[in-house]
Amino acid sequence: MLEERSQPSLTRQLKLESNLDSQLHCLLPHWPDSVRRVPNVALRSALFGAISKGHRPYLERVEIHAQGGISIFYTGALLDQGDLDVWETVLHMARAQELGAECRVTAYRLLKELGKTDSGKNRTILDRHLSRMKATALQVRVGDHSYEGSLIHEVYRDHGTRCYVIRLNPMLRVFFLGDQFTDVDWSVRQALHGKPLAQWLHSFYATHANPFAHKVETLHRLCGSRANSLCDFKKDLRRALDAVAGASAAGGRPFSYVIEGDLVRVKITPSPSQQRHLAKQC
Repeated sequence: MLEERSQPSLTRQLKLESNLDSQLHCLLPHWPDSVRRVPNVALRSALFGAISKGHRPYLERVEIHAQGGISIFYTGALLDQGDLDVWETVLHMARAQELGAECRVTAYRLLKELGKTDSGKNRTILDRHLSRMKATALQVRVGDHSYEGSLIHEVYRDHGTRCYVIRLNPMLRVFFLGDQFTDVDWSVRQALHGKPLAQWLHSFYATHANPFAHKVETLHRLCGSRANSLCDFKKDLRRALDAVAGASAAGGRPFSYVIEGDLVRVKITPSPSQQRHLAKQC
């Protein structure tokens, strides 16, 4: 015979469920047009890899390399920084309404936000990005929270008006709680277009208010690089870090680095929220 739960225990459980429900069914926290707010799970891992165009292997429940405290199992086509650009833009478009509601947006608007012209070729590429992320299946855990689902829940296309109706899973809201997200400078990211490793590094280091030194080998693993050797990757890494430093300086956010043997040390300009976080630690 099953033992009945005590009233206090049941009350606590109902309160927890109510709190989670209220957290999930609400607007995403607001952010300005100059940034893209992204869950750290997408930036501190190889989920969106620093890979070039070409063949996309299909992965089935493969564990994705991620920084400590993050667990990701992934099924779907290998994702890249172009996919991340589109996902960030979809999140940006959807932030003004309840997460899980229909986000109606034209292909023209999405491409404009991505800094691209509204051409047949770019619409085809955009469709591929959306389809690829609709077909994903993730199992992600960060601390006490976990999520299982796709990056994009569903997509409806009106080919006559070239309008999309996109829906995100409202459970994604758990990755915007507390300090589990980062505001990525969109102008700097766009300046690094076509340089996937530089884009990955820029976003990765943006998630850290005061970055620790990382081994070259660690960065190679976390970014999902397909460089054949660490020697080759180290050359790519130096070029990419130079690109990040140049684009960041142009955007008024100085970024510097030094590679000492196998260690990479980076200094960034913390965002206002990161500055407040650092001040609390003093």
